Amino acid sequence: MSQAAAAKAEIAVIFATRGRPALVAEMARRLDGQTRKADHVFIVGAGEDDIAALPKDRADLTALVGRTGTALQRNDGLRLAEDAFRLLVFFDDDFLPSRFWLEHMRALFSADPSIAGLTGMVLADGAGTAGLDLAEATALVAARDHEPAGSAAFDETYGPYGCNMAFRATAIAGMRFDERLPLYAWLEDADFGARLRLRGRMGRASQLWGVHLGAKNGRERGRRLGYSQIANALYLTRKGSLGWRFTAPLVLRNLAANLWRAPAPEAHIDRRGRLLGNLLALRDFLCGIVEPERAIRL
Repeated sequence: MSQAAAAKAEIAVIFATRGRPALVAEMARRLDGQTRKADHVFIVGAGEDDIAALPKDRADLTALVGRTGTALQRNDGLRLAEDAFRLLVFFDDDFLPSRFWLEHMRALFSADPSIAGLTGMVLADGAGTAGLDLAEATALVAARDHEPAGSAAFDETYGPYGCNMAFRATAIAGMRFDERLPLYAWLEDADFGARLRLRGRMGRASQLWGVHLGAKNGRERGRRLGYSQIANALYLTRKGSLGWRFTAPLVLRNLAANLWRAPAPEAHIDRRGRLLGNLLALRDFLCGIVEPERAIRL
């Protein structure tokens, strides 16, 4: 092992956050309860308000204002961490991991050098519902943490899921999240995982789990997200990182769900805005335009 490699710390956790200053501060604080703590935490906000609630005196925490957009902010954090840490973890600012998450993740990478990336089991996902509160998520994770470990499973047909994913730094050297995917960066995790599979094994590990709150503040408006649901999928298919077998059913499901629910939408989802965004992206596609960045102008 070279002196440079030996000098590297082990685990860095990176958060990209926007519009949730209190929540990201709480999630960063809760990392102190991990059975194997992170060596450093990087929090990249889109503005000063995003990092205002974070402590200013922690040597193991770096908070900064980066560019706006999930892919951009993750890349800003990645640039800071990739040369100094062996294992890079990305958590959403509304993901509550098991207190064993980092310990188990480290053990999985140590046990199998062929693994390039990992994602975990999501016990409950508020992204598709009205969302989960932190107390509910805490109870769910604590209950699972107290259960017997069970048999280990590694599902290579799944992941990564952006709310909780980890990568071996050497495996993703030079890789970046696609910066043409703007704002919420719909499907940036699937694209990154598809490219990573050319370098090593990627999958969902049963030894990792947590709850995704699906917080609604900080999320994009319906029209922008609806545009990205179509445009990002078409762009990544044309790029070659995702195939039609993956993107076609996904596009059809999103379009059908937005069309079906638009007359009587859920209180927590702007179905009509999403449907309009879907239709605008399809119109652009029929005109020969596949540009994810157009979502920014909606």
